[in-house]
Amino acid sequence: MTKTVLGIIGGSGIYDLPGLTNLREQRIESPWGEPSGPLRIGELAGLPVVFLSRHDKGHRLSPSDVNYRANIDVLKRAGVTDLVSLSACGSFREELPPGTFVIVDQFVDRTFGRAGSFFGKGCVAHVSMAHPVAPLLAGHIEQAAQAEGIRHVRGGTYICMEGPQFSTYAESMTYKQLGYSVIGMTNMPEAKLAREAELCYASVAMVTDFDCWHPDHDAVQVADIIKVLMENAANAQRLVARLARDFPREHEPCPIGSDRALDAALITAPEARDPALLRKLDAVAGRVLGHPK
Repeated sequence: MTKTVLGIIGGSGIYDLPGLTNLREQRIESPWGEPSGPLRIGELAGLPVVFLSRHDKGHRLSPSDVNYRANIDVLKRAGVTDLVSLSACGSFREELPPGTFVIVDQFVDRTFGRAGSFFGKGCVAHVSMAHPVAPLLAGHIEQAAQAEGIRHVRGGTYICMEGPQFSTYAESMTYKQLGYSVIGMTNMPEAKLAREAELCYASVAMVTDFDCWHPDHDAVQVADIIKVLMENAANAQRLVARLARDFPREHEPCPIGSDRALDAALITAPEARDPALLRKLDAVAGRVLGHPK
């Protein structure tokens, strides 16, 4: 059995993870460039945990400047098996007011200009994204939220826009009418890359505002969002602490195959594969490419 290592990516307002014991900070080099920052590696309730601040301390990086490939690569190199994204978002539904945690189960990708895959010319792979969230991991998050009394909803669609500007009114109304639940700027291509790296991935979308469709929120203000961000961050810390306390110490095989996503994904013939790209894939795809651990 594989030992569980829980990865946490902290989004806006979550730049650290208090409570980690046996803590060390480590910078891991990635062939995909510079990750957002150093990893904070330690334990919560005896469970190995690896934390990465998506925007780095001080919110140095915009959503478009995050090196998502390097982030996922270094988390994989650190041994992460199950990855939880904590992300601020706007809501398209009255029943999802600020302060609500949405454990999303679907994504719509409206980003552009971001490197969205580890694979490409020289080694092509097609992973399934029909069900982008690992259900067992999402279930454990839901149980932790219930135990902590945190307002939450299981299920919903997260649309990822490029940013860093907020939506126009026309965009906001379109996404609302399409039935989406929340909007953010960071979960894509993060979720796709996590699937390519065979990590079980789940996202907690923490609502900060109603986006500009709402008559009382026609112009989203950063100052208003920051206030809710701080409140959400405190609840997120409680959520992660409970999640770690109750999380299985042995990695549970994913029922939808998140942790074996590359089994039938590689399409490039071995003799046609680019050796330089294969070397960069040593962590992400080492299991199927035969790289030693």
